[in-house]
Amino acid sequence: MPYRVCFVCTGNICRSPMAESVFRARVAEAGLDGLIEVDSAGTGGWHEGDAADPRTVSVLEANGYDSDHTARQFRASWFSRLDLVIALDRGHLEALRRLAPTSADAEKVQLLRSYVRPSPDHHPSTGTSHAPAESAGHDLDVPDPYYGGMDGFEECLEMVEAASVGLLAAVQDHLEGEAA
Repeated sequence: MPYRVCFVCTGNICRSPMAESVFRARVAEAGLDGLIEVDSAGTGGWHEGDAADPRTVSVLEANGYDSDHTARQFRASWFSRLDLVIALDRGHLEALRRLAPTSADAEKVQLLRSYVRPSPDHHPSTGTSHAPAESAGHDLDVPDPYYGGMDGFEECLEMVEAASVGLLAAVQDHLEGEAA
């Protein structure tokens, strides 16, 4: 069975489709297409059936990513088939954990930016981990670019790209652990 990851934001037209496209590209680059499935959804159904926001499409295409997308609303029943549910901000994290049918399902929900790897100037004595770092003192939200200009969408892409590296490493570690 493939390892299934679903990215979730508010309406599934800006942040989560961007994260889905970027992570799908990272999975393909790593040669893991058949082992990891990538999807996205929104906590609400306002945009269900719509394409991604044109600004999301523009930023993705300008950076070489696929932008084919149809918005959907996340459903509690999906937890049973998902291995990891990636929230784009703390509001989504809380909403998804409340929606989770079991405590094990609630544990599947993590913040995307909790997977950002330390920078090269990170001091090794503090340790580095691929595990989510929710208690880290810095803001782990990916800000919603919807009500702003293109610069917000570009910043969103940078945050998603930075976190995707660590997220892929965490998923690979999990897959290698299962194979062992």
